[in-house]
Amino acid sequence: MAASLTNPKLTFSSPAFQSLYKRFPIRNPSFLSVGSFFIQSQTLSFLPLQPPRSPSHYRRFTARAESENGSAERRNYDFDLFTIGAGSGGVRASRFAANFGASVAVCELPFATISSETAGGFGGTCVLRGCVPKKLLVYSSKYSHEFEESGGFGWKYDVEPKHDWSIMMANKNAELQRLTGIYKNILKNAGVTLIEGRGKVLDPHTVDVDGKRYTAKHILVSVGGRPYIPDMPGSEYVIDSDAALDLPSRPKKIAIVGGGYIAVEFAGIFNGLKSEVHVFIRQKKVLRGFDEEIRDFVAEQMSLKGIEFHTEESPEAILKSSDGSLSVRTNKGTFDGFSHVMFATGRRPNTKNLGLEAVGVKMTKSGAIELL
Repeated sequence: MAASLTNPKLTFSSPAFQSLYKRFPIRNPSFLSVGSFFIQSQTLSFLPLQPPRSPSHYRRFTARAESENGSAERRNYDFDLFTIGAGSGGVRASRFAANFGASVAVCELPFATISSETAGGFGGTCVLRGCVPKKLLVYSSKYSHEFEESGGFGWKYDVEPKHDWSIMMANKNAELQRLTGIYKNILKNAGVTLIEGRGKVLDPHTVDVDGKRYTAKHILVSVGGRPYIPDMPGSEYVIDSDAALDLPSRPKKIAIVGGGYIAVEFAGIFNGLKSEVHVFIRQKKVLRGFDEEIRDFVAEQMSLKGIEFHTEESPEAILKSSDGSLSVRTNKGTFDGFSHVMFATGRRPNTKNLGLEAVGVKMTKSGAIELL
């Protein structure tokens, strides 16, 4: 039976749910706008006065999506909600749904520090290859500046402080393992079923995870995004932010392409860890969209720290020499001698090979899910 992608009408099966809906409104009922089958975590949001304590404190409720003629297909499903992706959005949506009485499963790829088509981890980008590991590297990098400044306050060092890259990375990875375990426990304690593997949507109510099929009344796609590297000659030599957080050794000289906050943050990190840093940006200033005074001040302070900016330069190719060093060819010239070239040029939705197009979900050119 073909799935109708017309906007369904919500009806509530009990007075208790009607009362609950008034107290905890759904901000945007269009979460059902692509049928009663796909909901996007950005559009479904309950507003409880207090966090739920356990499923036993709430009466179970159901919502029914009816077609134009008022009929609704009734089926028995493995789960009320099946979430694909256990990042910040997927974990929170799954936990809240379970606490409100729904039977929930969430699938996620096996843990790895660098994401790929086959690796991810419970916790997602922010926890595993974004905010958290970045801050740990920021903390490490700032000590070099404090050592330098401490001399003016009377501190003397018989030996120049040295940084051990391997210790920093080992401790960072141990922290990520601890955090992904915490996220798993949060879900388990809420009664969510954890499934490790890659999910693919087969039809509006069926998900395949590495060959095993599960059915659900609703499927939540919460897969986040991954770093985007533009296609150009030599792009295979480029690293992204995932790899930059997991390098086996300190870059001696690194070129960072991009002028957004991710590029600026990594420039500061590698500068503090004593790498020679060059930043290539297409515009005249970093941090487009930020306050003009902030843009000027940040660039000025970074330049004083020794970071070199190449403004109004667009990379055209990355070249690799016989000694393994890399060169960046731009619209203005070629710059040589880099041990690493990093692109911080945005992110793209991680929706490839999820089977969404095959079941009628409309996608943008970048891979994002269109909301009707």
